[in-house]
Formats: sequence, structure tokens, C-alpha cells
Amino acid sequence: MARIGNTRQAFIETLMEIARQDPRTVLVCADSILVIRARPFAQEFPDRFIDVGIAEQNAVALAAGMASCGLVPYVATYAGFITMRACEQVRTFVAYPGLNVRFIGANGGIAAGEREGVTHQFFEDLGIMRTIPGITVVAPADQQQVKEATTAIHKVQGPAYMRIGSGRDPIVECEYRPFELGKIRILADFGRDVAIFANGPILNRAICAAERLRQEGIKAVVADVHTLRPIDRDGILELIRQTRSAVTVEDHNIIGGLGSAIAELACQDCPVPVMRLGLPDTYPRSGEPEALWDHYDMGVDDIERAARHAIALRNTNDDR
Repeated sequence: MARIGNTRQAFIETLMEIARQDPRTVLVCADSILVIRARPFAQEFPDRFIDVGIAEQNAVALAAGMASCGLVPYVATYAGFITMRACEQVRTFVAYPGLNVRFIGANGGIAAGEREGVTHQFFEDLGIMRTIPGITVVAPADQQQVKEATTAIHKVQGPAYMRIGSGRDPIVECEYRPFELGKIRILADFGRDVAIFANGPILNRAICAAERLRQEGIKAVVADVHTLRPIDRDGILELIRQTRSAVTVEDHNIIGGLGSAIAELACQDCPVPVMRLGLPDTYPRSGEPEALWDHYDMGVDDIERAARHAIALRNTNDDR
């Protein structure tokens, strides 16, 4: 079992550090002060904390007004309430004029909804944000990466969206690699038989699958694609050209998220087999995170099978 961290706590602690240095920093909630562990921020910065109640569209519009006056507002609540309920406001009031608003979406993925059920499992958020021009889109792996990502998106010009988890988030078990916005991280490198691209808490499973494949004589490289926009086109294509076969794994609908992003790059610039693992275009059940990932074919065994299949397809294509 992986160690457990708290991405929500990591975000608010880092935001408080930023706010102490940058007086432009403002936090806007939508009845979500408890969701994102924001009481310490509200207590230390009462003049820079606003809770609009259950009114996410108003929260985004308010943040847009603040940003137009030179402030740097963070809108933080559940991921789906930002990306779906307030999608028009995000697109028209913030992204279209390119304002410096940061959106923090909690409960990203199917694994984060075990307490609150299917209405609080948000598996569409990254895909939605990827379709809106100009938004930086980040899906950090764990609490340490959330801290680094929060610092990074504060410096971005224009809007940014960062997905965080439930507050009981697996810590990625690998040698530390620093976060760099827009650049993949190589977390395991056993060779170039196949590339495994993943992000978020499911990275542990990708690393485990690569280790098992090595025991079978299959050499995999595992890349953390934490930034979906701007995506690391050069870094990803380099791995695809070297391996000529790829697997993607994500706690998200396979449509629109990481799998789609990798497949788009491969299709345009280096056509190779890309096996996509994630939520298979269905509404998920609620339940315990590890069991859900297994149920929807995101287990370590599933990643291994997908890697072997991608290699087999590559070899078949090479023989033609």
C-alpha cells in the first residue's frame, strides 16, 4: 500500500506562503471552505478570502472582475462544479480575455468520490479544460507535486486549472524528480520497448507495471505527463519515436484527457499503437479507489497487458 498524503492541504499551505509574499493573491470559495481546508487562509487573510456560497458561476465572474483589476484570484471548489456548472463563465469571462485566474478543482477522478458518491466523481474536467483555448491545465501526482505546481501556476500569464484529489491521495513512490511546468518527468526507465504515460495518483501502478514487465524481459519507460497544456510535445514524441509503442493510464474518461492528448500527438507526428486505459466512456460506480481502478481495467495487470499488446501491434506493423 502506498503512503497517503493530502493534496488539498498541500494546496492551501502553499497558497498561504504565496499570499504572504504577493498581496494580490485572493481566494474565492463557493461554500467550499471545508472542502479545500481553507480556514487557516481565511483566518490569516480575512480581507482576501470571499465565500459566495453555492454559486460557482458567481464565483468565476467575481474572480474575473478581480483579475481585471490586477488581483490574482484562486477559485477553489469541486472540479466538476468549476468545469461544468461554471463552464461558460470560465470560457467567456476568464479564458477569452486571458485573465489571471487560477482554478483549483478538488475530487478529480473517479477515485476521489468514495465518500460523496457518483455526483462527486469528476472524470471529465481535464477534457473540458483542454478544449478551451489559453488555459494551462495541470494534474499533479501527489501532495509534493501539488506544492510545486501551485507555485508554478502562480507565475503563469493567463488562466490556469489545477486538479487536486480527495485529501487521501497516494504518494508516488519513486526517486524525487522536480516539477517543471510543461515538461514530462521520467519516473522509471528500464529501456525503450514501450512508453507508459500516466499522471495523478495512478502513477504508482504504472511504475509497478514497468517493474513487472522488466522481470519478463520487457523494458518500459514511465513518464509523468502532469501538464496537459502546454503539453511537452518534444519530450513525448521523443519517447514515442524511440519505443514506437505506447500505453496511457489516467483516472479520467479516456475521451479528452491524457490518452487523447498522446494519441493526437502520435497520430499527427509519429503514428504508433497507443493503448488507452482509463474510464471507458461510461458513468462509474462509487467505491474504494483501488477497487474502482481495478474494476475499470486500470490495474497493474491491465497496464502490463496493454504494454504487451502495444508491442505486438508494433511488431506486426514492422513486419508488413
